[in-house]
Amino acid sequence: MDDLRARDGVAMDYMATFGAAIERLHDEGRYRVFIDILRNKGNYPNARCFGQRALSRPVTVWCSNDYLAMGQHPAVIAAMEEALHDVGAGSGGTRNIGGNTHYHVALEAELADLHGKESALLFTSGYVSNEATLATLGKLLPGCIIFSDELNHASMIAGIRNAGCERRIFRHNDMAHLEELLAAADPAAPKLIAFESVYSMEGDVAPIAAICDLADRFGALTYLDEVHAVGMYGERGGGISERDGVADRLTIIEGTLAKAIGVMGGYIAADRLITDVIRSYAPGFIFTTSLSPVLAAGALASVRHLKGSSIERECQQQAAADLKAKFAAADLPVMSSTTHIVPLLIGDAITAKAVSDALLQDYGLYVQPINFPTVPRGTERLRFTPGPTHDAAMIDTLVAAVSEVLGRAPLRLAA
Repeated sequence: MDDLRARDGVAMDYMATFGAAIERLHDEGRYRVFIDILRNKGNYPNARCFGQRALSRPVTVWCSNDYLAMGQHPAVIAAMEEALHDVGAGSGGTRNIGGNTHYHVALEAELADLHGKESALLFTSGYVSNEATLATLGKLLPGCIIFSDELNHASMIAGIRNAGCERRIFRHNDMAHLEELLAAADPAAPKLIAFESVYSMEGDVAPIAAICDLADRFGALTYLDEVHAVGMYGERGGGISERDGVADRLTIIEGTLAKAIGVMGGYIAADRLITDVIRSYAPGFIFTTSLSPVLAAGALASVRHLKGSSIERECQQQAAADLKAKFAAADLPVMSSTTHIVPLLIGDAITAKAVSDALLQDYGLYVQPINFPTVPRGTERLRFTPGPTHDAAMIDTLVAAVSEVLGRAPLRLAA
């Protein structure tokens, strides 16, 4: 292909521009590399990693968002196999045209019940559910102002931008700043406060009740992203909002089926009128082929299991607590976290990638570096997510390996 094109009589070298953009990522240590692995069914977190010669070698996965290993659970796999042989692979269309199955309907009912809401609506991913819902809400409410936590996920930021309405960014979990912004806004303007329950890169939790208090006081709707908490917290896995007894105070709860649930997809749960208006107006829902019924069946089995079983949550929380304690005892730079997320501060993108590469190549331990723009520059980290099947011996092996790698020179660790 000729990579030179003319614009206003000037030759444009498009490929050079694209190449320079990729080279910048390499120079900054932010170029992302996919690890070629296959998980071992029934033996997770053990997996097989493939190299250039396609020869596999064993690795232990430490960074999966399948927090409870439900993607490996026999009940989930059996439900997916049954659905596959019952109805086939794909849904056949959008929900409006041929792609609505009984699996979708049953899963939405189960999710609504999980969060104590009248209704739920499925999307193909958590990203799409955030972007589509927030953008649609902002467009449907004339003069709406959206108040957004500064650490909200990229999907929420995209939805708020696409809403085309005014937005106000409040400092992370800073209730005084949020109150100040709400008080300064037009009292007659529609308002929506968008925030997360568990912030996955920091491992901290939002003060949901305090945000609801401000929403009540200033007449605002609330939108809570529970993607890193669904399945993980609460008696039935309803998230931080269930654990704290405040789910009924929230207008909309958004979640994912791809993390603790172990499958794929996203959703919102709310009053029936709200889900109906999103279903009827959101392009991200209307014009997208629905989830495969096989995925919906697996997610349905997972949600039902986690409603009645707490052993996965308890084992996962114990593993996370043990890893934090052993990192701290080894004088490793573990960041403060009140949740299942265990971040280890590195503070430099190139070093973070070097540490990640060394752990994989030398020790068979897979943890991905987290760099800008996911986290601010200077706070680059390794993000560990121990699960219920990471045992004490695995934790000890990991801590020893990390200590050895970080003890090597030269590494530019944060002060």
